[in-house]
Amino acid sequence: MTTPAAAPLSRSLFVFSILYGGMVCMAGVLGVKQVVLGPLAVEAGIFAFLMLVILSSAVSELHGEKVATGLVRLGFVPLLVSAALIQIVIALPHDPGMYPPAIEAFPIVVGQGARMMIAGLISYGTSQTLNVFIFSKLSRGEGKLVWLRGMIASVVSQIVDTVLFITISFLGERPILDLMVGQMIAKVVLSIVLVPPLISAVVALGRRLDR
Repeated sequence: MTTPAAAPLSRSLFVFSILYGGMVCMAGVLGVKQVVLGPLAVEAGIFAFLMLVILSSAVSELHGEKVATGLVRLGFVPLLVSAALIQIVIALPHDPGMYPPAIEAFPIVVGQGARMMIAGLISYGTSQTLNVFIFSKLSRGEGKLVWLRGMIASVVSQIVDTVLFITISFLGERPILDLMVGQMIAKVVLSIVLVPPLISAVVALGRRLDR
C-alpha cells in the first residue's frame, strides 16, 4: 500500500514560521531596554511582540485558525530552548580576557529570574492564543477588514499580556497599577498605529509568496 505524500509546506507559512521563532526569542532580549516615543515610555520588547501578533494573525488569515494556534504553541520550543541556553551560558565561567564591563552586563541583559520567566511563558501563551482566536472570530468567514480585525485583536491581547506579565512578575514586590496603566496605554497606541498597515502588508506578502 502506497503512503500518501505529505502536502507541501507553503512558502508563506515557512517564511513566517522562521520569523515567528526569531521574534519569540528577541522579545525578551529587547525588553531589557526602555524606550521613549514622544510622550510614551515602553519596553522595547513590544516591537518584537507586535511582530508576533502580526505574524500569527497573518497565518490565521492565510492558513486558518488551527494552523495559527499551532504556530503559537510551537513558539514555546524556541522560547524554552533559548531560556535554557542562556542559563547554561551564564553559569559557565567567563574568559579572563573578556571585556570587563561585558562580564557584569551580560547576565543583567539576558538573565531573568524564575518568576519573570514563568510570567513571560504564561503571558505569551495566553495573549497570543487569544489574539489568534479574536482575529479569526471577527472574520465571520468573510476574510475582510484584515487591518481592523488585526488592530482589535492586538489591542485586546496586549492588554491581557500586560496584566498577566506585570501581575505575576511584580505583585507584592512593588506598586503595579501605575506601571500597568502606563504600559497598557503605550501598547494600545502602538497597536492602533502600527498593526493596521503592517498586517495588511504581511498578508499581502504571504499571498504573493504563495502564488
